Amino acid sequence: MTKETLGGVTLKGNPLTVIGERLKVGDKAPNFKLVANDLSTVTLDDSAGKVRLISVMPNLSTGICDAQTRRFNEEAAKLGDEVVALAVSSEHPWNQKNWCAAAGIDRIQVLSDHMDMNFGEAYGTHVKELRLEQRSVFVIDRDGIVRYVEYVPEIAQHPDYDAAIAAVKEVL
Repeated sequence: MTKETLGGVTLKGNPLTVIGERLKVGDKAPNFKLVANDLSTVTLDDSAGKVRLISVMPNLSTGICDAQTRRFNEEAAKLGDEVVALAVSSEHPWNQKNWCAAAGIDRIQVLSDHMDMNFGEAYGTHVKELRLEQRSVFVIDRDGIVRYVEYVPEIAQHPDYDAAIAAVKEVL
């Protein structure tokens, strides 16, 4: 049975249930299947041998999620080709595609967990009551080991951008 944690995240102070085991630094990163804007499947294994920055958010159409994706898109452009930047939400891929086009997102690949919340359950980010992702950031090294984890405790808060980028630079 998949683990459920009541109070694993809050929304405006109200506790919500998060499904899945939380990852820790040093864990082997679980593989996943996400859907790209062209409806192709993307897995962690697709970027094997590269450093992965995975930015997870509830919904691109909200202010913090918009800012988070734009910020990591800008940072990814500075990090070079040895870093694969992914943004994950549970929105439909077509909604993500439209948002990316309007926002000019070109360096971070925006992916959907809409179909089965496979990523959310593997990474401990599936918010049960809302069927959304908990805001979080993961850095995974070339060998598939988690080197940085941040689970943002309140949905309406930004992640620590500087710490995540520092973690990417440390493993490059």
